[in-house]
Amino acid sequence: MIRCLVVDDEPLALHILEDYISKMPFLQLVKATTNPIEALQLVQQGNVDLVFLDVQMPELTGIQFLRIANGKAKVILTTAYPQYALEGYELDVIDYLLKPIAFDRFFKAVQKAQAILQPSAKPEIKTEQAPQSDFLSDFIFVKTEHKIQKVYLNDILFIEGLKDYISIFTPAERIITLQNMKKMEDALPERHFIRVHKSYIVSLNKIDSIERSRIFIKDKIIPVGDTYREEFFKIVDGKNI
Repeated sequence: MIRCLVVDDEPLALHILEDYISKMPFLQLVKATTNPIEALQLVQQGNVDLVFLDVQMPELTGIQFLRIANGKAKVILTTAYPQYALEGYELDVIDYLLKPIAFDRFFKAVQKAQAILQPSAKPEIKTEQAPQSDFLSDFIFVKTEHKIQKVYLNDILFIEGLKDYISIFTPAERIITLQNMKKMEDALPERHFIRVHKSYIVSLNKIDSIERSRIFIKDKIIPVGDTYREEFFKIVDGKNI
């Protein structure tokens, strides 16, 4: 078992990672805490193999934590701010997860950790063998104007980018969040979502039909951009029977 520690000053982020860790048979949660000082003591005592570490915390930043820990545990950084990625990799982190963290992306990161910490172990689960429903029953959290909202991936029809925010369209509602398209694209499982235009990500499962370079989802017509056309139709052709 890989002993895990989760450190984040947001309780909601702790709960998400606790849930994800519980789904992995080779991970054991030692502690989830908002206190980086307490977490650092556990690492220095040798009680932890892998730390899921938030970058921005008030008492001790994730980067400071890394420097003090000095390699006594492997680290996967978690944050909403991509500008820390380079510094994190220079400090030999295993991976860098951008919030909101989708389970598919978490899965890839812990597989990297298992390969490093248990090099002789066979993977407990292979991504390609995981049933489709495992991913579609998962969810992400997004920040809206007044709250943090849970969005089930299986509910998403498509996502539209508009300047500094994006709209997530579900059958029931339109959810607006301050987010960029690249960050959202990285958070979604690539087996089920694909970028088809600089302003659109679609759920492959929700496409009703395709006509030339237009995608029809419910009553919405979504254009396929020139940059994304080849990759999109390659995926569509691969699903033809």
